[in-house]
Amino acid sequence: MPVRHFILIISLLLLVGLASQGQAQVRGKVITGTVIDSLGIGLKGVNVYLQTDQDTLYTVTNAQGIYRLRGVVGSEVKLIYSMLGKERQTAFVSLYEHDPSPLVLSPVVLVAGVSYIDPVQVLRTIPIVHKGDTTVFNMSGFSYMKQSLLEDVLRSSLPGFNVLRDGTTFYNGQVITSVQVDGRKFFGGDVLTATRNLPADYIKQIEVIDHYGDMAEIKGIKSSTPEKIINIILHEDRKKIMFGQATAGGGTNDRYLGSVGLNKFDRGQEVSIIASSNNTNTSLFTFGSPDGAGGRSASLSDIGDYADQADGLNTINSFGVNFSDNVGQRSTLTGSYAYSRRKNETVGNSLLRSTYDGYQITKSEDFTSISDDRTHKFDLELNSTFKNKDLLKITPSIVLNRSVRDNKRNILIDNFQVKNDGWYQDSATIERPNYQLNALYSKYFEHPKRKLIGDIRVGYNRLDKIEDVSEQYEIFDNTGTEPTFSRFSQEQLVNQYDATKSMRAAISYVEPFFDHSLLEISYEYDLTNIEMSRRVRLPGEANLPIIDSLGLNYEYLFTSNRTGLLYQYEPNKRFRANLGFGVQPLRLSGAVANDTLQYRYDNINLIPSAMMRYRFTDEFDWQFTYNGRNSQPNFLQIAPIRDNTNSRLIIVGNPLLRAEFVNRLSTILRKSIASKGQYLELNFAYNFTSNKIVTSKTANSDETVQEVSFVNTDGYYELKSYYTFNTPIFNDKFNLETTGNLDYFNNIVFVNAERSLTRQYLFAQNMQLRYSWDEYFESVFNANYLLNQANFELPRRQRIAAHSALFSLGGRGYLSNRFMLGAEMSQKWFRGYVQDITDVSPTIINTYVEFSFWKNKMALLRLECFDLLDQNKNVGVVTEYVGNDIFESRNNRLGRYFMLTLNMRLQRLPK
Repeated sequence: MPVRHFILIISLLLLVGLASQGQAQVRGKVITGTVIDSLGIGLKGVNVYLQTDQDTLYTVTNAQGIYRLRGVVGSEVKLIYSMLGKERQTAFVSLYEHDPSPLVLSPVVLVAGVSYIDPVQVLRTIPIVHKGDTTVFNMSGFSYMKQSLLEDVLRSSLPGFNVLRDGTTFYNGQVITSVQVDGRKFFGGDVLTATRNLPADYIKQIEVIDHYGDMAEIKGIKSSTPEKIINIILHEDRKKIMFGQATAGGGTNDRYLGSVGLNKFDRGQEVSIIASSNNTNTSLFTFGSPDGAGGRSASLSDIGDYADQADGLNTINSFGVNFSDNVGQRSTLTGSYAYSRRKNETVGNSLLRSTYDGYQITKSEDFTSISDDRTHKFDLELNSTFKNKDLLKITPSIVLNRSVRDNKRNILIDNFQVKNDGWYQDSATIERPNYQLNALYSKYFEHPKRKLIGDIRVGYNRLDKIEDVSEQYEIFDNTGTEPTFSRFSQEQLVNQYDATKSMRAAISYVEPFFDHSLLEISYEYDLTNIEMSRRVRLPGEANLPIIDSLGLNYEYLFTSNRTGLLYQYEPNKRFRANLGFGVQPLRLSGAVANDTLQYRYDNINLIPSAMMRYRFTDEFDWQFTYNGRNSQPNFLQIAPIRDNTNSRLIIVGNPLLRAEFVNRLSTILRKSIASKGQYLELNFAYNFTSNKIVTSKTANSDETVQEVSFVNTDGYYELKSYYTFNTPIFNDKFNLETTGNLDYFNNIVFVNAERSLTRQYLFAQNMQLRYSWDEYFESVFNANYLLNQANFELPRRQRIAAHSALFSLGGRGYLSNRFMLGAEMSQKWFRGYVQDITDVSPTIINTYVEFSFWKNKMALLRLECFDLLDQNKNVGVVTEYVGNDIFESRNNRLGRYFMLTLNMRLQRLPK
């Protein structure tokens, strides 16, 4: 047996033994007895307190002096009897686990005495409080090391939160999309920046908010699906402070890390500066994706995976500044600038198998990809309240991105008797400027529920790409009577320009209607205009002729006008219902320069909407929602051009495509018990799409070239179900969280003009058990399972069932007041995949030791080993099953290294 498997089995057995030991003691016992006075008469109203190492119970005696305590857990019991005017008595009892009968204690005598009322002292605040759409975490109700950053506390101490290695933060299964500090956005709402910069002991509360959008919050009509955001509330004595930290480290394999962060908070005035340089995949900003570069999306199945999730080897340099200040008496201004440069080198291999009726086209690749991405992001937010109490919010944003990429691929394509053996190489320089301006104005009325709100959003983004593509193949053809051999080569220099102008303007008037109702009349105008120019020539001199058949000048316009009426009825805090209806005429049109042919599509969508929410109690509610929305085709799908930049995968746009219309029905059931720290959520959604845009692929049996186009069709739908449950077990030192989902996708594609269904099932089950012994020791056990099953209908029936499983165990504890030791191990298995490159079972072991020193432990020396067995470097598994395609890939990742880092906390309190 390999050593890593032996270690994993021993760890699991220890954990199971611990759980079974705890379960053996959880046998609810009944203890009863009598409290009497010196004359033997039963005393009414005596306070009886019971304490064990696992529980605390309380009751009072009845008129006969009898008391009864049920569900007693523990082996050694302490009983305290007290009554005003009587002397307190204490008794100790040992319980026997296997004796199910009630335990009757001897009578306890209370004699007259003097009672002193001790001062009231609050030992622990309520850790979690639910307030409608907001859940409040009082940080003083949780145990954690005071020098920890917020990310560490969210990961290890707060129930319902999950933080992946790349910093992606979930709460009860939903991704946290934005963050505020004392109600103001921090670095444009970038979650990763806040969690990796703010010390946890500065924070008084964390609010998790169901955010329906600024306009919905002002209107008081919440009919859409909310996002999860967090608001961080600082302690009063930390709202005027200067603090920061600096870290420097170096290690084996030329690994290095350097970062610094400085913050000044002065009761509304905030300035933060952060910077970092490293080649250990440590990001300061997300820029809309967990890894900061638009990489793979994270999921709950990654919880407990101690592997580094970023593909390739990355060097990241980042810098950012954030400020917030009051402007006059009625305005606040918040702004931020962030810069990041990421250099990436990824090496890997892949297999793509496309199945047709009677033949398969298999494409194998070995590739190397090098990229250099630079991103500048500017954000401003101005909030003003005028003298007449009108509200104005203006939010401009600028994102400037420049990418330089080089790819080299060695390719083998096989279609039974036809083989292509060659290479494909492309280099590109891409610039993407993006400008956005949002403005919201709310008119104040004397009646608090009367609202008039206007919202406008204007955007402009552009793509400038210069791409140099070359490819070469040796073609072996055995389809004829005699085998033939030929060569194919192609070079193209592509200049592409895309410019997208968008505007969305909405106005809403809300009027109180009878006693408990609101009536909303709304209008929304949406416009998107795309101009695209593509020129293709042979590399070489600039005056070489343009290849007309591959070039294009195209203009696309999408407009819609939506008029809506919505009625909300809310007779009390328990029940709320919305019923709405909208009419949306829309138009899609396109035209090719110097061509008389026009492409145009007009339609009218009738859009009903409904929402119902009922609160059975303050901690138990149910909600049902229906809404619909349009989804436009992207430019790649509609451009009337034959793009043969990749000669073996030709893409042909369809300018006659219609916009999709997505219908969504969802229901959610939530139950929380704050006194027990329990939470349960059940979620189900049904989405069906009219005019779904799907791919249409064609290929011949005697060639390796495939052609992809796009068509509209009906019949696509999704069924999604999800649950999460977390609760303390045994006592509040153990916390169990389980999540799971079962999704079904009824995908449709066309293969050689035949309609084909791909029925795909995704089943995931995740379990996490945390143990925390105050702030001195904590551990976590994770178990995750994922099934990805695809049933293909055409060109022939086949089924793929790919499984992955993960078990992990991590813990850290203080050996003394200054030494801390930590270790984490995860074991992952992949089974059922099509090819050997994804059939891996990596074991990841990370260890570290920390030593705190200097005044107030302001310095921290850390020695860590990442990936002790050096197995992370080849486990970047990617799978995708769509239509008649089966794609699997494996990329390189960060491997084993040792690193020594020194961290200095910087702090200056006000005098």
